[in-house]
Amino acid sequence: MSVSSHPSPFAGWLGAHAAPLTHLDPEAPLDDLEPLRELIGAARVVAIGESSHFITEFSLMRRRILRFLVERCGFTVLAFEYGFSEGFSLDTWAQGEGTDDDLSAHLSAAIPVGVDEPLRWMRRHNATAAQPVRFAGIDIPAAGGSLLPALAPVADYLRQVDPEVLPAIQQAMQIAESFAGASAASAAPAWARLAAAEQDALTAILMRLLIRFRAVEVLYVSRADRHSYDIALRRLEAACHADYGFRAMAGLYAGNGLTADTSARDVYMAGSVLWHLERFEPGTRIVLAAHNAHIQKTPVSFNGHLTGLPMGQHLHNALGDDYVALALSSVGGYTADMRPDETARFGFAIDDTALQPPEPGSIEAAFADAGLGLSIADLRQAPREIPGPDRYRIQSAYLRTPVLEAFDAVLSTPTSTVADTSGRAARSPVGHVVDDQIAQGRDENLRGE
Repeated sequence: MSVSSHPSPFAGWLGAHAAPLTHLDPEAPLDDLEPLRELIGAARVVAIGESSHFITEFSLMRRRILRFLVERCGFTVLAFEYGFSEGFSLDTWAQGEGTDDDLSAHLSAAIPVGVDEPLRWMRRHNATAAQPVRFAGIDIPAAGGSLLPALAPVADYLRQVDPEVLPAIQQAMQIAESFAGASAASAAPAWARLAAAEQDALTAILMRLLIRFRAVEVLYVSRADRHSYDIALRRLEAACHADYGFRAMAGLYAGNGLTADTSARDVYMAGSVLWHLERFEPGTRIVLAAHNAHIQKTPVSFNGHLTGLPMGQHLHNALGDDYVALALSSVGGYTADMRPDETARFGFAIDDTALQPPEPGSIEAAFADAGLGLSIADLRQAPREIPGPDRYRIQSAYLRTPVLEAFDAVLSTPTSTVADTSGRAARSPVGHVVDDQIAQGRDENLRGE
């Protein structure tokens, strides 16, 4: 661990106020996590981030925190950066349906998310718990890899309530199938190669269906029920947001994208969290697992250009103090850098990258200068007269943002290691627009040096 000979005043405060943690083992006793109880208070949504996907230590700590929030704080829902539409079958499995081995089949065709172990714990917990834990997906279908996981069940719904419009959604599905991939890393380039007429036809059909859904809501509900209508509408909205995202990503890469145009996915995820919060029983409290850049409460900017308004900003605006954002990061070790590769299984390759000593001014540098090991800090307690960190690490790059405004707390590990994801369902951040922005920002920085 690199320690500066001139630690910042913030590092001094951090060293005096961060709470040490003693375990990474998800099955270990939970007493060391008790500082979380005061930190989260009565919050209804507690987001647990990570500075990179595919990191062993972050996965283990998330599982420990999930246990703590469920067993000691009464949380009853795990919301994950996973498709809204696809999440319903995982919730059914977590409630005890089918066999233990069925989970592999549920996840085999999905974009990897690293959700398998939390789900297995939930299923075991629910087998004897008086209050079961529910699972909720919040994301666009396949994180932008394919519209079909959302459109196929919408077509089934329309077959029941409005067969007249089946030809329209079938046409949309035919176009969507032509560029569907395992992640946005492969789907976005394939979408860009479609003829403009096909791109425009897909958008037009989806928007016409969406407007019709809303215009004849009373008719649809009378032909089925409110719950199935709400789910079908949310699925259709997911497809619309994903379709918008393809255009936003194309503009991003072409250098002519609109300001903050990649926000469509994050606002959908935030809306999904609120959708679930409204429909679960009163008093529901949600554990939300997503990337640090999605849960932060401040805008995402690269090189001075506003590129996205993250889910956490929307949730903070909607919920205020009922939303708590906990970032996870590491001082050293290795990270999983994502490199687009259309020939790879999921459209990306994982580079096991050694982390350099933290940049001065980063939250990681503050933990290093404070000489802290595995620990958690409540950033809301930091005196504002002391300048706080102005950046945090994402993979091996840095995102500049006022960290004390972006997160309520940070959990830091001394080191991080890249998990072996071969043959196992684990999620690709290359599918994230925000990670594409990071990669582009890193490339621009290199060109400027």
